[in-house]
Amino acid sequence: MLNFIVRRLVQIPLVMLALSVLIVALTMLLTPAQRAAGYIRSEQQAAQLERIIRDRGLDQPFPVQYGKWLQSTLQGDLGFSKSSGKPVLETIVERLPNTIELTLVTAIPIILIGIWLGTLSALNKDRFIDQVLRVFAVLGYSLPTFVLGIVLLAVLYGYLGWLPGAGQLEVINQFAVGDLRRYTGMLGIDALLNGRFDIALDVLRHLIMPALTLFIVSSATILKVMRNNMLEALTSDYVRTARAKGLSERVVNLKHARRNALLSIVTLGGFTVIGLLSGSIITETIFAYPGIGQWVVQSALALDIPSVLGFALLSALIVVVVSTLIDILYGVVDPRVRFD
Repeated sequence: MLNFIVRRLVQIPLVMLALSVLIVALTMLLTPAQRAAGYIRSEQQAAQLERIIRDRGLDQPFPVQYGKWLQSTLQGDLGFSKSSGKPVLETIVERLPNTIELTLVTAIPIILIGIWLGTLSALNKDRFIDQVLRVFAVLGYSLPTFVLGIVLLAVLYGYLGWLPGAGQLEVINQFAVGDLRRYTGMLGIDALLNGRFDIALDVLRHLIMPALTLFIVSSATILKVMRNNMLEALTSDYVRTARAKGLSERVVNLKHARRNALLSIVTLGGFTVIGLLSGSIITETIFAYPGIGQWVVQSALALDIPSVLGFALLSALIVVVVSTLIDILYGVVDPRVRFD
């Protein structure tokens, strides 16, 4: 098992190197002036465009450009984000904890409740509860995120007034944020650690609608896959053998059938987390939530190339790291994998 883990970990820098080559190669479709614009931080620097192009090697062959970009990136210089008015790396460090906080609130219920509902649906095949859950799965699976988000806004905020419409905090609490001692960068958690339960509750209220939107869409997929896997597992030979041995129906269903049905859920759950960490672009934009997703939309609309490039690199890193963890977890769940 140790060799299996080491092999996967060694692959991370190699894959990231290959992906970085591809990402930088795509920027070659832009002119040197367009790429240099991302390193301009003031009007005075705008008059020095040619010098920036020359210093950054943006008029040089690709190997030279990639070498200079890699050197700058390893030093933490990803360029300047026009959309945030800050360096790209500083913007990522500032906004990523917000997306992580939304992911933490959303991912665990998505996976656990999706597995539970899928199991419940399979064990009650063709009964009323199964029919209800299948309708929920179809609606959640087919309903576009932006439609669901707008509906929730219209009902829970516009009509009922139960929840705030957008943002991360009410105006009354925004002035108190500067007094918080930051431990994790995640505002809700830091508010709890500072004993500011009013701010933590405010953050939670703003998280409910974006989290609910993501939950309905993503848990429906896990429910559907889990139900199909369970139905297949319940008709397999090893389940029939377990029943023939006289094991209780609960043990057969939960220990034998569900355990094998979970194998593909490991992968699906992992890629659900990847999507959330990479920034739930549509959801964060609809609810004006200050995460990575909203920032990259603003950057793309402003043709902010360094920001989009930094987001692409961050997304690639998230995909590679989480995919590696999925492989390792799959090896733990299914011993056959680690010996391949």
